Amino acid sequence: MTNYLLDGGVLPEGKKAQVLVADGKIAAIDSVVSHPGAASARRIDVSGCIILPGLVDLHTHMREPGREDSETVESGSRAAAKGGFTAVSAMANTFPVADTAGVVEQVYALGQASGLCDVFPIGAVTQGLAGHALAELGAMADSKARVRVFSDDGNCVFDPIVMRRALEYVKKFNGVIAQHAQDPQLSKDGQMNEGLISSQLGLKGWPSVAEESIIARDVLLADHVQSRVHICHVTTAGGVDIIRWAKARGIQVSAEVTPHHLLLTDDLAMSYDPIYKVNPPLRTQKDVMALREGLADGTIDIVATDHAPHSAESKECEWQVAAFGMLGLETALSIVQATMIDTALMTWSDLVVRMSTAPAQIGGYSDHGQSLRVGSSAHLAIVNPNQSWKVDRDLVLSRSRNTPYHGMDLPGSVVATFFRGVPTVLDSQLVRTSNDN
Repeated sequence: MTNYLLDGGVLPEGKKAQVLVADGKIAAIDSVVSHPGAASARRIDVSGCIILPGLVDLHTHMREPGREDSETVESGSRAAAKGGFTAVSAMANTFPVADTAGVVEQVYALGQASGLCDVFPIGAVTQGLAGHALAELGAMADSKARVRVFSDDGNCVFDPIVMRRALEYVKKFNGVIAQHAQDPQLSKDGQMNEGLISSQLGLKGWPSVAEESIIARDVLLADHVQSRVHICHVTTAGGVDIIRWAKARGIQVSAEVTPHHLLLTDDLAMSYDPIYKVNPPLRTQKDVMALREGLADGTIDIVATDHAPHSAESKECEWQVAAFGMLGLETALSIVQATMIDTALMTWSDLVVRMSTAPAQIGGYSDHGQSLRVGSSAHLAIVNPNQSWKVDRDLVLSRSRNTPYHGMDLPGSVVATFFRGVPTVLDSQLVRTSNDN
């Protein structure tokens, strides 16, 4: 295996350093590395760049098995690598649903075969995502995939008895239930955020309370049974307040926000372009600012992409029949830099926590989210914060093209990604397309 010497880069805390990568590990970090392996290492100039631990996404839709027209584990892994991710979590809403040990092991094996990043399956909470009977939680936890996160994402686990039983069940292996917080009655037939704009457009909206009522219920249930609950894609100011209250009480709740909910608002629906149709919906500017504040102060633990690829025919149609969702893996780091770093709400060290350390801890991914130190796994993302780039939907590495950022100039280009000590991206281009060295 080739050794690599990353020269001229800056660590998240601002210290300039050389980093030597050897045998899949970080072999040395110093202002000038004197390790004997440095002499034969391939030198990579990363001057002006920040060296980060590889990013970890706790919420990705890989679509395989069953929806390979939109994405595969291979194509999703390519997009992940391009975005600086070395681990992603594949949601369970596939065909068949990932509600058995067999399906999650299939997804895990596909990720291992790609060799571009680790793909950790998220198991369904209920059979077929139907919300009635619990799925094979224990079997999935004991499988080769070692599932620890369970979610019916796309559907809310609405029955409080089922949610309680799931929270109780996962305690025995320190699992976590990741809830899509959306009351199905309050949000029935909803097309966008309920408010002035939905009224003007004549589109049925779903209100903030549809999300907030489930968050409130589930933090109370988690407290009652002393278990862990994770709130997916928080979008409302009220939801942030409830989570902040729950954490102050010591309830075991964690939460995520997506990049698009940190930037985009519901006024974009005025275009009637379904590229902006997403579940949960884009909210108001007030909500966006509350989400940024919540992420900055740690109320919201992590950023998760909710990368949701769709085929062209599912998005290039009338708003009312279009699919919900947008791409996120390749643009996530840039959006967080634009909304949180460049606005001085967070530092690069904070970003490491929100996009690497904390998601790895929540998911139980012990080989990821490690601090940059000698002996840690060489999962790395190297970003040039001063290099902007233009998003082009025709150049994305996903199989789908449904990015809401097409044509936008974004800050912070991922110039290199290392997975297990091997570069998957160099000079901002994918250099590894299969599981070979």
